[in-house]
Amino acid sequence: MIPFADLKAQYRSIKGEIDAAVAQTLESSQFILGREVAAFEEEFAAFQGAAHCAGTNSGTSAVHLALLAAGVGPGDEVITTPFTFVATVAAILYTGARPVYADIDAETYNIDAAKIAATITPRTKTIMPVHLFGQPADMDPILEIARRHGLTVIEDACQAHAAEYKGRRVGSIGDIGCFSFYPGKNLGAYGEGGCVTTNNPELARTVRLLRNWGEESRYHHVLRGFNYRMEGLQGSILRVKLRHLERWTEAKRRLARVYARELEGAGVRLPREREWARHVYSVYAIASEARDELQRELTAAQIQTAIHYPEPIHAMAPYRDEAFPRGSLPVAERAAGRVLSLPVYAELSEVQAREVASAVKLAAAVQAK
Repeated sequence: MIPFADLKAQYRSIKGEIDAAVAQTLESSQFILGREVAAFEEEFAAFQGAAHCAGTNSGTSAVHLALLAAGVGPGDEVITTPFTFVATVAAILYTGARPVYADIDAETYNIDAAKIAATITPRTKTIMPVHLFGQPADMDPILEIARRHGLTVIEDACQAHAAEYKGRRVGSIGDIGCFSFYPGKNLGAYGEGGCVTTNNPELARTVRLLRNWGEESRYHHVLRGFNYRMEGLQGSILRVKLRHLERWTEAKRRLARVYARELEGAGVRLPREREWARHVYSVYAIASEARDELQRELTAAQIQTAIHYPEPIHAMAPYRDEAFPRGSLPVAERAAGRVLSLPVYAELSEVQAREVASAVKLAAAVQAK
């Protein structure tokens, strides 16, 4: 069996460091925020090239607070992609704002910058691109549109730790960046976690207030806030794992090159890394017209896969909007029916990656007959 992910193998590789960090936090008993979270915030901000970082209890909370800090509220519109995890859109709705969708680029699955301008209305407040699967969206045209219309840009970088756009780390390019530390992410906590990054000190201050009940000092509340604080244990664990993130990222990039080499001409569409991007392969998503059959064949071959994502958000019953009926965002809808994610994690050997590729080629060849 080749699993889709192997968090146990990752833990075993750094067990001594993790156990020591956890023991230290238990000894300090700083379980909510505290020294370890503050140290992680400083280290992660530096890692991503941002001036400020505020830890939160999840990536969803990070997006929610980023939107609120940017002044998004009832009656506003936020332009984003329909092809992402549902939390992106849920967080917009939490603020009382309305998500407005621009279709995606067929090659990268990221929001198509050329389709954004047509979605802008007098109610538009923010553009929120998602750096999907670990590859940055094309930020320069997005930023230019935002400047022209006086809009803020929030980067949903929840899948893109260490990814780069034209030499700059994501999360430091727009007004605000949002990250998730869900366990399966390239940088994952042992539980939930997230953070907001920004170069704007006022936005950072607002996020810090909002995550902790709006407290400026103990029991002195200046904003209506939330209980979105990062736990001390997660901060200590993330500090350890951050030291290994570059090595893990390069391992995933090597595996992506193995897949690209082994699957060339296999009859499936492979991820394409843009010339200006550092793709970090949070997900290695191939595409096939016979995706479901391919997944069944790989399952039979004892290879676990996943589908990110089987349904675009505008087609989901709880998130339907009559302005975006089925057929209105055709590139996203087509992608949702074709993508299939293969195992890609630092502990996966190149031998295993070639085994996965061989199984994909065999299944694709059978389907082609």
